[in-house]
Amino acid sequence: MGYVWLSFLFIGLLNFHDPLLSERQMSALAFGLVAALCWGFHDVCARFLSQRTAISSCMFTVLLIGLIFHSVLTLTTSTIEPMPKSAVYLSIGSGIFFVIATFGLYYAFQRGPVRLVSPLIAGYPIISVGWAVFLGDPVSGFQWLAVIIIVAGVSIVAVLSDSSDDDIPPIGLTIVFSIIAAIGFAGTFALGQSASALSDDMPNTLVTRLTAFLFLATILILLKQPIWPNRQSLPWLIAMGLADGIALMCVLSAGALPDAKYASVASSLFGMLTIILAWIFLRERMTKSQWVGCAVAFLGVGYLAV
Repeated sequence: MGYVWLSFLFIGLLNFHDPLLSERQMSALAFGLVAALCWGFHDVCARFLSQRTAISSCMFTVLLIGLIFHSVLTLTTSTIEPMPKSAVYLSIGSGIFFVIATFGLYYAFQRGPVRLVSPLIAGYPIISVGWAVFLGDPVSGFQWLAVIIIVAGVSIVAVLSDSSDDDIPPIGLTIVFSIIAAIGFAGTFALGQSASALSDDMPNTLVTRLTAFLFLATILILLKQPIWPNRQSLPWLIAMGLADGIALMCVLSAGALPDAKYASVASSLFGMLTIILAWIFLRERMTKSQWVGCAVAFLGVGYLAV
């Protein structure tokens, strides 16, 4: 429950309509915000590790640590019970989509530029909310507007963070990879949250984790990519794996809560939080316009909390 109260602070600062919302009303957005913070930390670490460690090694180690983390957590905190077949299938699908999203994200950012890639990937909440509407979950016009405002705020920060003028590859394939990543994240969360609504969220997320790791390992081995990192990078990769494990667990666990779709929406702030954390720890510059983008995104989250 510490995750809920940590994120309650973020939302409560913006909630000027009704500051006395119940914990249960807040929890889906709260879990999403914790996920965004963890993935933001993950991406900050990746920014300097990518200079010294192969991307394939980073992905392999992060998913392995996430699998170990969730295995230990499940065995020590949950009662192991048989999962319905439908929940198993949904969790397996979620794991496959997570690997697809990971590859799409890394390859999109490898090609760049950030000002093109980040807004496209950050648009996955629109897919998530649209899917929820398709399944019959009511969403008002103002809630749609809040989702779009969040995506716009994240995009403003991302676009203004990219000041590079280097030559970039043709953008067509970059757009494809970015859209693949967005669809991958939306699919991961939609299937994983559906599984959590049918069965206990801890075993479901463990199946997702196991599927993602085995799927990724198989691809890397078939492509003969390096999988073991150097010793200097290992402590950071372990921290990244734990952060990734907490983040995915938060978003998928929201599946059993009201308005689970908004955990996916809030988690999309990770790109913006990456830049804020880089400002704090790496001393990278944040402009006034970027701070305006941050305020816009959090105002959107604050409205959804009402």
